[in-house]
Amino acid sequence: MSRDRLVSGGGLVLLTLALSAPAAHAAVPVPGAPQAKPIAIVGAAIHPVSGPAIAAGTIVFENGKITAVGPSSSVAVPAGAERVDGAGKRVYPGFIDAWTQIGLSEVSSVRATVDSREIGPINPNARAQVAFHPESEILPVTRSNGVLIVGAAPSGGLLGGQVAAMTLDGWTWEDMTVRAPVGMQMSWPGMVISRDGAPEDRQKETREKALRSVEEAFAKARGYRAAKHAARGGAFETDLRWEGMLPLLEGRIPLFVEADELTQIQAAVAFAQAQGVKLVIVGGYDAPDCADLLARHDVPVIVGGIHRLPRRRGDAYDLPYTLPDRLRQAGVRFCLTNGSLWNERNLPYAAATAVAYGLPADAGIAAITLDAARILGVADRVGSLEVGKDATLIVVDGDPLEQPTHVEQAWIGGRAVDLDDRQKTLNAKYVEKYRRLGIEPGPGAR
Repeated sequence: MSRDRLVSGGGLVLLTLALSAPAAHAAVPVPGAPQAKPIAIVGAAIHPVSGPAIAAGTIVFENGKITAVGPSSSVAVPAGAERVDGAGKRVYPGFIDAWTQIGLSEVSSVRATVDSREIGPINPNARAQVAFHPESEILPVTRSNGVLIVGAAPSGGLLGGQVAAMTLDGWTWEDMTVRAPVGMQMSWPGMVISRDGAPEDRQKETREKALRSVEEAFAKARGYRAAKHAARGGAFETDLRWEGMLPLLEGRIPLFVEADELTQIQAAVAFAQAQGVKLVIVGGYDAPDCADLLARHDVPVIVGGIHRLPRRRGDAYDLPYTLPDRLRQAGVRFCLTNGSLWNERNLPYAAATAVAYGLPADAGIAAITLDAARILGVADRVGSLEVGKDATLIVVDGDPLEQPTHVEQAWIGGRAVDLDDRQKTLNAKYVEKYRRLGIEPGPGAR
């Protein structure tokens, strides 16, 4: 129903003013311009992730692509290149959060700002990249801490739609799409009977009905694919719902299943094997308990919410913190997500917590760069600093897993990124307020 029908007379004017007010105060920086000439970062500590760090290195990029990386003594800086002094700095690939709803949701309690879900349980045709909002104020806040790429994931229902790999700078969703789709989202029904919920029979019935709906969707999609193939270019009525399933059925993208419980994960693996599709587990709280199964079938895990409480009363307090290292020791591929809209910028600190609880530091960085890119299927373009890959990288003044470290410069596909954001603007505002009162701000204020 339109807003005009909901409000009449002067109320419509007031509503229009209220809706336009946030836009008037928005401070989303202008997207970066295409790279005009070669850029060389000279004398920095280069961390390619795909190989050992280079203590005093140079990285060169042109037309949005990395053209050279190595020790400064062996890398020639092209004539006319813009030189960036990297002395005392470190260079990393832009961080990647593989599973988030930023760009799809702004204020979760305001329905008009939430574009992460469609009506109904089966929506394989929903495309996250089309709903991605370039003007979201969460994007600048997130990228200012080095997170430059995300896996934008729909939610809701059973098959929520197609996941897209998106950059966090650009004029339109087309500008910001790295690759789409990179997967299909699914929420696996709960398998454990709750003693505090509905009657046991009803819970089982609800679960079985949900699983039958998914199986029927796969069967219909296979029938659609067979009919399309039989038509061989002849008259054929396209159905966008089942058309969206084809990349999954043909093995070009995986099924991303949100599941934390052991029985959910085991059932999801069995389902993927029966359907002949690739699988990625999202969440994976109990994944170490079936690590052998996951490793045997090469099922990666996007570990969700390092900074969370244990799920069960009897779990150790640090179980979420040690989860990444337990997966590593078991030979299960994984990456990390922070999974929380406005706090998505804290992704490096989720990795830092995992490192503090056993994960090697280089594995912590890989979990938010190259390993995330591999799981999203975009490692040919991003995730490491290698010749031929996109120049999507950050310059920092220290260890990026430590909170005092600042991201000083960033590029996405060779485009310089404005690192200003709403929170920095508010910080500057209130620093000035207290200066006018004669109170000098502390060292934490910038």
